[in-house]
Amino acid sequence: MAPYYFAKTLNISFDDAIAKTTEALKEEGFGVLTEIDVRETLKNKLDVDFRPYRILGACNPPFAHQALTAEDKIGTMLPCNVVVQQKADGVEVAAVDPLASMMGVENPALVDIANEVQERLKRVIENL
Repeated sequence: MAPYYFAKTLNISFDDAIAKTTEALKEEGFGVLTEIDVRETLKNKLDVDFRPYRILGACNPPFAHQALTAEDKIGTMLPCNVVVQQKADGVEVAAVDPLASMMGVENPALVDIANEVQERLKRVIENL
C-alpha cells in the first residue's frame, strides 16, 4: 500500500515548525483555515496527556473551487490536512497525499486538480 502522506522531520522547536509550515503553505498558495490542537483537546475532554500534535487545515481557494465545481461532495475531503507533531527525534510535519485520498472518487475531472495540489504539498514538505 502506497503512503497516504508526505513527511519530513525537522530539528526545530514545535512552535517554529508550526510557523515554518504555515509560511511554506502560504508560498504554495495555501491558507490555514483551521487549526486543531489535539494535545489540548485530549487534555480538556479526556484528561490525558498527549505529545504536542496539531492539525492544520490547509486550503488553496482556486483549487478548492475547481474541485467543488467538479464534485459537490468533495468537501468531505477538504481542507487538506497537515499534521505537525512532536516525535522523539524532532518535529514531524506530514501532509495528506490528495491523490491517495481521492482514489475512491470516480471523477476524472478531479485527477488534474489532485495532481497539482499533490505537487504543491510535496514542495511544501520538501522546502521545510
